[in-house]
Amino acid sequence: MNETDVCKHNQGAWDQLVNQADRWTKPVDRETVERARTGDFTIVLTPTKPVPADWFPPLNGSDTLCLASAGGQQAPILAAAGAKVTVFDNSPKQLDQDRFVADRDGLEMKFVEGDMADLSMFSDESFDFIFHPCSNTFVPKVIPVWQECHRVLRSGGVLMAGFTNAMRFIFDDERKENGNLEVRYALPYSDLDHVDEEHIRATIRAGKPLEFGHTLEDQIGGQLRAGLLLTGLYEDRFGKPDNDPLSAFLDTFIATRAVKP
Repeated sequence: MNETDVCKHNQGAWDQLVNQADRWTKPVDRETVERARTGDFTIVLTPTKPVPADWFPPLNGSDTLCLASAGGQQAPILAAAGAKVTVFDNSPKQLDQDRFVADRDGLEMKFVEGDMADLSMFSDESFDFIFHPCSNTFVPKVIPVWQECHRVLRSGGVLMAGFTNAMRFIFDDERKENGNLEVRYALPYSDLDHVDEEHIRATIRAGKPLEFGHTLEDQIGGQLRAGLLLTGLYEDRFGKPDNDPLSAFLDTFIATRAVKP
């Protein structure tokens, strides 16, 4: 399976998650959008912690790219707060969730389907702000994502990104509620390296997304090497440790704020 195959597989997987009403596919309600019109809003880059208010650039009229961020959640809120939003995502059904909110609440938004590592349809310096929540777990290589973000940002533009700490991928069965934290896998992690193992065969058969655990050198250092300057960072975890054994011990998600000089 090559990168094109992964992109296609994960597209279908996220379309399926929409059908299953996954947490990250449920559109915001009308009341949330109305509050955002007055500047009263919170959104997340990671599972639970709201993005600090002082991380946001001025939104009114800002050309904003919600990168791999469809699902009817963050993009409509930013649009209601005054941003000129383009939603970019690999999943047509996730994009449909944003279209639903835009139609329901009279929001102007653009919708583009594509691979987050290829923003070639956008010119250099097209955006003032990029909002990129925890989604690069689903691409085999993250460095091209940061390079493209740098290219399409204007000078002074802000990139806010959320991502998974790769330590989540060293454990056996950590996604299940069995508390088994046996260390088995080396980093960086790729589901493609384990396609002969039953848990990955089951993932593919069930049409679930394939995942990749990128190192912090690539997640944070990759932004710096792309030419961005880091201006903020915080960590997060899933809200309930009984549903995620690792959350009883440490934060395993990271959010960063970076600026293009």
